[in-house]
Amino acid sequence: MPDSIVNAYEESDVLDPRTDSERPSVPPVMKPVDLGPVHVETPVVLSPMAGVTNWPFRVICESYGPDGLYVAEMITARALVARNPKALRLCRFAPSEKIRSLQLYGVNPVIVEQAAKIVIDENMADHVDLNFGCPVPKVTRRGGGSALPWKMDLFREIIQRVVKVCDKANVPVTAKIRVGIDHEHETFLEAGHIAQEEGCKAVTLHARTTAEYYGGHSDWSRIGELVSELDIPVFGNGDIWGANDALAMVSETGCAGVAIGRGCQGRPWLFADIKNAFAGSDERIDPTLGDVCHVIERHAELLTEFYDGDEQMAVHDLRKHIAWYLKGFPVGGSTRRAFMECENLGDVRREIDKLDPSIRFPERIADKPRGRVRFAKKVHLPYGWLESRETTHEEREALFGDDPMDASY
Repeated sequence: MPDSIVNAYEESDVLDPRTDSERPSVPPVMKPVDLGPVHVETPVVLSPMAGVTNWPFRVICESYGPDGLYVAEMITARALVARNPKALRLCRFAPSEKIRSLQLYGVNPVIVEQAAKIVIDENMADHVDLNFGCPVPKVTRRGGGSALPWKMDLFREIIQRVVKVCDKANVPVTAKIRVGIDHEHETFLEAGHIAQEEGCKAVTLHARTTAEYYGGHSDWSRIGELVSELDIPVFGNGDIWGANDALAMVSETGCAGVAIGRGCQGRPWLFADIKNAFAGSDERIDPTLGDVCHVIERHAELLTEFYDGDEQMAVHDLRKHIAWYLKGFPVGGSTRRAFMECENLGDVRREIDKLDPSIRFPERIADKPRGRVRFAKKVHLPYGWLESRETTHEEREALFGDDPMDASY
């Protein structure tokens, strides 16, 4: 059966606040947030990012930042239930991590419930987040991620089942959402209320639609709308590239905290900058290339541990991070290619030794967008998805059938 496709290429026309508004002269007062028994001293979140926020990267970010939430990358519920080795690896946490935060993704409420039960029974996490924000077509075409809140019955049932399982162990549940599928099919206010009614302790809103993907600038006013509607904490997400952006988002929206995604790719010290900013300090980290290389080497070593000593897997995983770490530095294409050809820790260290450690971090890219930026997509949805806000029996049969991809990585 073909997908339903939203054809509009929806780009936000919201201006970057750094060009059209004043920064707050007095930093907002950030209060700790309690998610049930989980105390978050400084409400700053490392957003889960697929292929990025495994425990080596989380440990590096947390070493710079405040006592916040550093969330593991999305775990596919069906894969966890199937005991997929990669899913189980992604559920690991380092001993140094203060709060073990894990995100689950799924479409079938029964499977997501089973995955949550594994997490609880095996004491895998202190906090569970549910992914209803992913805009990737391979997820939305199966009704998952940011497509799912359109079906209010399905959205409510998943949260109900997971909260019921987690409440027994006093493990708080939160939800990550987007504004909607597009601006003709917004869901965030209803989704926020349902999440609150069904026992979620907080909601994170990425202030874009699925159709906007990562294009333009996220519309922070929608975060403010959700804050005014809910009693539970709302974390704001979208276009926090520097500490001043975090201050501005909180000041403009009244959100309880901020969630950092692409902004920390290749610059985990952003968490230190935000920690300082919320404390009223102007101190910011200005790393040299040598400082960045120390982070690269440590990241490679931690990834080797993550992959049980397999240096090749570790270094291959490191490649995308290398591109982010070196972004803007005048190191040349040949150096970048050489890093991409590394096969072990020795290769990485050899390339590091060739670089000039005194080169300053280029000001022109500091606090600037990185990763996927101006890019919108057609939205792929299950056939007939937008015809009703409730799932039919036939839709559920189609959605919940056997799906080998959903149980693997």
